[in-house]
Amino acid sequence: MIGFVLFSVRRAWQGFWRNAVMSLAATATMVLMLVLLAAFWVILTGLNAGLQYVEEKVEIVADLTPQATALEVQALRDEIAGRPEVALVEYVTADEALARFRARLAEQKREDLTSYLDRNPLPASLEVKLRDPRVYGDITDRLRQAPIVTSVKEIQKLVDQVLTVTNILRTAGIVILALVGLTVLFIIVNTIRLAVVARAEEIEIMRLVGASDAFIRWPFVFEGAMVGLLGAALTLGLLYAAGQPLGQFMYDFFRVLPLQFGALARDLVLIVVGAGVGLGVVGSWVSVRSYLIR
Repeated sequence: MIGFVLFSVRRAWQGFWRNAVMSLAATATMVLMLVLLAAFWVILTGLNAGLQYVEEKVEIVADLTPQATALEVQALRDEIAGRPEVALVEYVTADEALARFRARLAEQKREDLTSYLDRNPLPASLEVKLRDPRVYGDITDRLRQAPIVTSVKEIQKLVDQVLTVTNILRTAGIVILALVGLTVLFIIVNTIRLAVVARAEEIEIMRLVGASDAFIRWPFVFEGAMVGLLGAALTLGLLYAAGQPLGQFMYDFFRVLPLQFGALARDLVLIVVGAGVGLGVVGSWVSVRSYLIR
């Protein structure tokens, strides 16, 4: 078994360089597709992380008038907290709101200009956290009707916007990747087919002496896998070289939210290698199979 694998790999290496122009063209197209796949995965991971973070923060924020008394605030707070769809109602004073705002600026390393103001511009508010972010009931309407409420902000609108953008990018990315993937598959199929045709006489002799289809097929399958593996290696090399600017881009683009991307590098390696080798093997298998069943 080991001898057969080594024989197949050696024949695949010879076949790769025997048809070098088409093999390198297939490899270059493979790199293009895998770079697009990696970029799509990075952006989608950031958007999904942002969507998850925003969904966790879904709440209704009701800004209160400066004239609101403690009794009025407590009465409204108790009424909203008693509703079944509400998990928690928190009262945030104007000073607390300003402290939070300054803390966010510090985290994002932005200049704090509030120190130049002669008064606190932020109002006190009630923050209503829901048991289910998709179930609002009539809480928003009730808060807008309260005399001590000046405005009501719904973070659910932001969730819907992020979800819309994510779905659009996901759909567009899948369509583009499918088109490029079919192009790569077409090139690999024709690359292996040319190699098969060039060695048609040799294959017929192998059949005459009793060689099985598997014995004939596997060197070509390894050749396709070699194209995919080389494309994956080149893609990972490009990603490694772009690692620093890519990491800075991810930080700058998503720094407004404290996102956690998990094992992004590991996932990229698995996806790039798996897609590259998978396309190479499938393309080779289809090409050789269509020849052997004639």
